[in-house]
Amino acid sequence: MDLAKHFIVKPGEKPRLSQRDPNDSAGVKKDVEKLQKTLSRLTELQHLLYADKRYALLIVLQALDAGGKDGTIRHVMSGVNPQGCQVMPFKAPTSEERSHDFLWRIHKAAPLKGNIGIFNRSHYEDVLVVRVHNLVPKEVWSKRYRQINDFEQMLVENGTTILKFFLHISKEEQKLRFEQRMEDPARNWKLSLPDFEERQHWDAYVDAYEDALRKCSTPWAPWYVIPANKKWFRNYLVAELVVQALNDMKLKYPPPTVDVSKVVLAD
Repeated sequence: MDLAKHFIVKPGEKPRLSQRDPNDSAGVKKDVEKLQKTLSRLTELQHLLYADKRYALLIVLQALDAGGKDGTIRHVMSGVNPQGCQVMPFKAPTSEERSHDFLWRIHKAAPLKGNIGIFNRSHYEDVLVVRVHNLVPKEVWSKRYRQINDFEQMLVENGTTILKFFLHISKEEQKLRFEQRMEDPARNWKLSLPDFEERQHWDAYVDAYEDALRKCSTPWAPWYVIPANKKWFRNYLVAELVVQALNDMKLKYPPPTVDVSKVVLAD
């Protein structure tokens, strides 16, 4: 099965998240050794990307609370050299950021050529949480889909490949994960009341995500709906799609800057 085609959101398609099974594993059996091989290949390709320096890779991670953004980063990027990979978590904008257009802070965080950039939440918050909580008028946020598409196309035309992953979990799975976090001292310190309160807006967020997926899955920057109830499959699928994107870049090592055949090392 072509995993990319199976989980991609086709341009113009409005994916009904209720019809996409968050437990789907596309017939793939859990195989730790296979995942490790994929992660090893990712390590090799990231080193090659860093040496090549013609392209950049931007990975956008979006999910409802407890969807697994942090876990995906931790597991999929476990073997990546930190020197060539940056993770940017987007929180509520600062006063300076609010004084600019909503994409200003996003563009500043775009990865350098040769690097992998990971957005833990992203510019899509400005058509998600902003919409659900009526933080700006509809006439403002409704224009942002087009602005996002134009912005992403500009990045792509300048050498950045964009992969956008929506980590799709069920409401039942979210509840289970919240309960597990509440019982775990190593994780419950991260919980806050808004995490629980946002569950009341589940349906509104689903509607907002479906619109964002439909309006902003483009040929140059497609969205993928990643079934995320099974963490092992979530990690495997994201890793496979990242490796595929890096392979498609046809990366190569640059020639040496000196003629090594003429270099004589002193004893």
